[in-house]
Parts: sequence; C-alpha cells; structure tokens
Amino acid sequence: MRKNYFVTGTDTDSGKTLVSAAILRSWSHEGLATLGIKPVAAGCQWIDGELKNDDALALMAESTIELSYSQVNPIALEPAIAPHIAAAQAGVKLNADRLAAFCRGTLMRKYDRALVEGAGGWRVPLSDREPLSRLAQELNFPVILVVGMKLGCLNHALLTAEAIRRDGLVIAGWVANRAEPDMSEFDANLAWLTKAMGAPLLGTIPHLSNPTAETAARYIDLSKLI
Repeated sequence: MRKNYFVTGTDTDSGKTLVSAAILRSWSHEGLATLGIKPVAAGCQWIDGELKNDDALALMAESTIELSYSQVNPIALEPAIAPHIAAAQAGVKLNADRLAAFCRGTLMRKYDRALVEGAGGWRVPLSDREPLSRLAQELNFPVILVVGMKLGCLNHALLTAEAIRRDGLVIAGWVANRAEPDMSEFDANLAWLTKAMGAPLLGTIPHLSNPTAETAARYIDLSKLI
C-alpha cells in the first residue's frame, strides 16, 4: 500500500533534508520503491544550464525511482532567501494549488513510499496570501516534524505541532536533530518534548560532523511511524 508523508521543520536548517534522505535510505533498505519531492527550493545554483538545489539533489540520490530534476523540484529559485521573496524577484507566482498539481503529477508514478519536503518552517510564506502549509493541507499527507534541537526549540516545536494540528493534519512522528552540538541540558529538553509532543519520536540524530543519509538512518526507527 502506498504511503505519503509531508516533511516540515521547526525552522530553516532544522535538518529536514538530512532526515528526509535518511528515511528514504531506510525505506530503500526495506526493498521499497521510493521517491522524494522538493516542490519549491531557494538557494539554487546553475548546474549544466539548469538551476538546481542541493536539497533536491539529496532526495534524488536517495530515491529508488529515477525522476528528472524538474519532477523533483519544479520551482527552483536562485537567491538563498525566503521563497516568496525569491519568487517575486524572479517574476514567478507561487501558490499551493500549482505546487500540489506538480506533486500529484510526479506521484502518478508507481511507488511504495513518497516524501514531500517543505521549505523553511511550517508557516513560511508562499505569497502575500498563502503560507507553504497550505500545500500540506492540499495534499492532506501525514506530517513528519523535524525539530532542530537548540536553544528555543521547545517553543518552536510546540507551536509548530499546534499549527499542524490546527490545520487539520496528523503528525505521524517527529525526529530530534541535534542542530546545536553544545546545547545545554539536551537530555532534559528531549525528555520534555517526548512527553509533550503527543506523537511518536522516530529517532534522535546526534550532531554529525559529516552528516550523511546513511549515518542518520542508523538513528531513525520507522516502525513507530503512524
């Protein structure tokens, strides 16, 4: 049976792509057909005459189904700034309906598991009218929340979880990613979040000096995924 998930984070650099790639790697080890999508990405570079994003390339590297770059990342923006600002500068209109249509087109392929990775945090704007969370609502996929473990993460994590549920979506699980290696009272913060989140903790990824999908996958248990 096919299963789809939307991956979001508490903020930029929380570790969404690392976790998404690790999950795809874990699924592929189970013999599942997988694909990852990054509908909109800012901070792209020109590679072989095409704007490409490192996050989208990481998802492609860990997906078992071969897709064209534009199928994985249909909206690629060059400036490494908020997507709605980058899109305005490029003369590109962003809206949730259009991005959802791109995703559904890619998801017409035969597969077992798919991830759609957001950009920034849950409420990052697509435009003056819509946040990116509207895309998650359009797709209606269960959400995997990546919490960047650092000072302030308790507030960010609980507000994000509250917003996801208020938008009518289910949190299928969350991952604690140690974004700040010297975070004070890490264990106490993790224990508090584990009790407060109301969703299964899929894993705790330590701070990795050379983070890879293969290494991160060792710390994730997908058997707990709703």
